[in-house]
Amino acid sequence: MVKKESTKKKVQPYEIGELDQYLFGQGNHYEIYQKMGAHLVTVDGTPGVYFAVWAPHARRVAVVGDFNEWDFEANYMERQEPMGIYTCFVPGVKEGDLYKFCIETQQGKRIFKADPFANYAELRPGTASRVTDISHLKWTDDAWMTERKTWDHKVNPVSIYEVHLGSWMRHPGREDEGFYTYREFAEAITKYVKNMGYTHVELMGMAEHPYDGSWGYQVTGYYAPTSRYGTPEDFAYMINYLHRNKIGVILDWVPAHFPKDAHGLADFDGTPTFEYADPRKGEHPDWGTKIFDYGKPEVKNFLIANALFWIEHYHVDGLRVDAVASMLYLDYGKQDGQWVANKYGGNENLEAIEFFKHLNSVVLGRNHGAMMIAEESTAWPKVTGKPEDGGLGFSLKWNMGWMHDFIEYMKLDPYFRKNAHHMMTFASSYAYSENYILVLSHDEVVHLKCSMINKMPGLGFDKYANLKVGYAFMMGHPGKKLLFMGQEFAQLREWSEERELDWFLLEEAPHQQIQNWYRDLLHLYKKNKALFEMDADPAGFEWINADDIFRSIYSFVRHSKDNKKNLLFVCNFTPMERRDYRVGVPRRKQCKLILNSDELQYGGTGEARPLLYKPVKQECDGRKYSFAYPLPPYGVAVFEF
Repeated sequence: MVKKESTKKKVQPYEIGELDQYLFGQGNHYEIYQKMGAHLVTVDGTPGVYFAVWAPHARRVAVVGDFNEWDFEANYMERQEPMGIYTCFVPGVKEGDLYKFCIETQQGKRIFKADPFANYAELRPGTASRVTDISHLKWTDDAWMTERKTWDHKVNPVSIYEVHLGSWMRHPGREDEGFYTYREFAEAITKYVKNMGYTHVELMGMAEHPYDGSWGYQVTGYYAPTSRYGTPEDFAYMINYLHRNKIGVILDWVPAHFPKDAHGLADFDGTPTFEYADPRKGEHPDWGTKIFDYGKPEVKNFLIANALFWIEHYHVDGLRVDAVASMLYLDYGKQDGQWVANKYGGNENLEAIEFFKHLNSVVLGRNHGAMMIAEESTAWPKVTGKPEDGGLGFSLKWNMGWMHDFIEYMKLDPYFRKNAHHMMTFASSYAYSENYILVLSHDEVVHLKCSMINKMPGLGFDKYANLKVGYAFMMGHPGKKLLFMGQEFAQLREWSEERELDWFLLEEAPHQQIQNWYRDLLHLYKKNKALFEMDADPAGFEWINADDIFRSIYSFVRHSKDNKKNLLFVCNFTPMERRDYRVGVPRRKQCKLILNSDELQYGGTGEARPLLYKPVKQECDGRKYSFAYPLPPYGVAVFEF
């Protein structure tokens, strides 16, 4: 019997094979970005690019670009069954060439789409994708990446500086926008963040997006760092540079929705491909955007692989997932008749719930030490709970409830704060239901909400003094920390993406003093384990007096695991001086004053105060021992014992 030679074509490493299609169809091809998109390869000694795109309902697909004068007839792509992936090799295409996919719909209409898996894009207002090779990025952050594998956010300090790169700082006097490049920004932000004491930067708008005014929340290039600030190599340099300086990097990530731009994902092959087909599920009426179809394996694969792409390929340390609530609720932002219930008649998006469990299990299972952070604004239970226990599996959740109560309280005239005393204590009743980040984000300083300093009551000194005591309370409260750029030096104007921060304000004493205060709070936080290692443990926090309502004073202790170097916070939220304010202490141990808001560098009087306070046997605040401290107007004192 003569053995027949197999006629089956051998699949090359760069090609889409049967296994690739099977895994993609199951939603489990976590490196799909290595096959889809545009990849520089050599075939039979001829260099060129292998293109692959998923367009299951297309009649025909061609790749067009600089290399073929955008001619639809020049380079048709071959359909790979059963998934409807189109592929082709085009010789002579080189790095830097622009391209799009020209998709002929079932109705015969030709539409031009950017590559969903493109690693680089044409600078807006151009909308084409650009061929690039990101397989040889230079990394020298081995020490950071090794340490990350054993890092645990629950017991480590996390103080985040939320930054919009294009408006943090700009070059003056240029005809263009004056943007810093990724490389310039890396060096400038590193110097600033190290001096201030932040542990992480959270970068807004890093994925490619056509409209600056969206702040990066309407993404068209999920796998492409925006070309506004440089190349993918420059982007990698920035992350590497920050890591070399022991600063973590978190990116905003937007799996909730995408825009309807003609070159983007909407109706990609002439039909709803990435979005739900039913407009009651697939449209955000308020935002004018499309909603991903979380029940479609290929779409889930696109998003989960994208999260892994940023964390594994670009060494990003965490993703802050935008608008989680809009994904969890089918009726989010919708009126009756604009949404359809799930199979049980409820408003929960069951497919999005399973998507989150899958996403977080895979990302965190493969990348110990990375963080998945939920911006979730409702009381949805177990957002940071384990998927096996019915949770969504996130590492951390933004504490929007705390933020709302904190801001509303701080806006009050001090005379009326006694009527809202509970607003600053309520968060402690649920502080351990999730792993929280306390946030004062960009959303709170735009759209006529005022900057943080202009939310404060009073005039002049009172405004700055209010902000100081508010920031101290935030730093002492259980939970990780996030502050949007500019608020650390009391920017007066609301934030706008169209201009840089008002750095000139630092020439004025009050702004320099607020910056000094926030910097020293950050360093206090970072070097005192009591402020972070028991964030998730109720034993790490103890109210000394949560009920001093008529004086609007709060006192509490943050405990360390070994019960050494515990910290006592006393915060006065009125302009009334309390010359002999007595505070109870858990035990008779000498208390050392380590931070005092009344010092000259913070805008205080500079009045001399003793550093050491010995508790005496005098009952106060339900404790046997206490000591008296001269608490100034809007004063903050932090003691170590």
